[in-house]
Amino acid sequence: MGLNDTVSAERVHIGFFGKRNAGKSSVVNAVTGQELAVVSSVKGTTTDPVKKAMELLPIGPVVIIDTPGIDDEGMLGELRVKKTKQILAKTDVAVLVVDGEKGLDETDNGLIKLFEERKIPYIVALNKSDLLGAVPEADEKSIFVSATLGTNIDELKNKIGSLAKTAENKKQIVADLIEDGDVVVLVIPIDESAPKGRLILPQQQTIRDILDANCAVMCCQDTELTQMLSALAVKPKLVITDSQAFGRVSKDTPDDIMLTSFSILFARYKGDLEALVSGAAQLGKLKDGDKVLISEGCTHHRQCNDIGTVKMPGWIKNYSKSEPEFSFTSGGDFPEDLSEYKLIVHCGGCMLNEKEMQRRIELAKNAGVPIVNYGIAIAQMHGILKRSLEPFPEILKILE
Repeated sequence: MGLNDTVSAERVHIGFFGKRNAGKSSVVNAVTGQELAVVSSVKGTTTDPVKKAMELLPIGPVVIIDTPGIDDEGMLGELRVKKTKQILAKTDVAVLVVDGEKGLDETDNGLIKLFEERKIPYIVALNKSDLLGAVPEADEKSIFVSATLGTNIDELKNKIGSLAKTAENKKQIVADLIEDGDVVVLVIPIDESAPKGRLILPQQQTIRDILDANCAVMCCQDTELTQMLSALAVKPKLVITDSQAFGRVSKDTPDDIMLTSFSILFARYKGDLEALVSGAAQLGKLKDGDKVLISEGCTHHRQCNDIGTVKMPGWIKNYSKSEPEFSFTSGGDFPEDLSEYKLIVHCGGCMLNEKEMQRRIELAKNAGVPIVNYGIAIAQMHGILKRSLEPFPEILKILE
């Protein structure tokens, strides 16, 4: 996979923020070297976030996000401002674009406060330096630029690059659990929900991580696992399964082979495995009428036997022996106020970047609402959560 093939969820997300007519879009175009955003002297030209996955030197694969003016007005303006704040949830590095002639004001300082509260590394780009006499020197947090003349644009990119390095996800999916020469078996059911002719993103990423660790990877369906294990001359170090096949795979995997799921691996990779495992206990405490939020990070065509809207509610009802009330969100939609819910059940988050997944977990923690993901929930409801956490002994202590 080349740099230009890097999936958006694995790219550093760089958000450009600021007031209307501060020159955000002009700075975005200057930084990217493309006409990525519409530029106009009319305030509020950018009405919705504009996203572009691209290769940006010297940083590498990134997602650039140009946001509407934070000081937009009226009812539509309020919706745009709300959208801008939602973008903060997935922003790894923020660039605050300010009119250099006017300097920072209360609105700009309010944005800086939001960056700091959410621990988002940021740089202030004071635009329109060509309208000033002498251009002041840059400091650690700010730099004067001119999108019109290209002044200090390369320096701005270098500063963004330095911040991006601190935001990169250094975690591994599975490579730190295996050693050179190990064999890993991936169980990948092919059913009506499987995309035609390809593997889904977590499966692709896991395969690559195993290969990068100089290990061998074997793939089969859940119905072929017993035959696969019998045919192998070397005992696998680990079996990784799709969560929906957890029950059958657990029965067919010998006790001396470690077992886990893609969803559990991604809970550790992008989220907070400890918090998500702790949330599993709430599944058995649900009562009639309790509100449960089931949230997915992507939008997709719902199948008749969809896991989020059909299978998961059925499993939860059966396990808890209750009739909770279910709500569903997908894609970028996720409530800021979670206080009405007794439990949040989230997908593995493969289409979300680490920043956004952790933000959702943080919102649940702050509201005092337990949160669990699909794989952990399914393992809990099948009575195999302890076994599926064997690769993570430090997390097993939570269940003792």
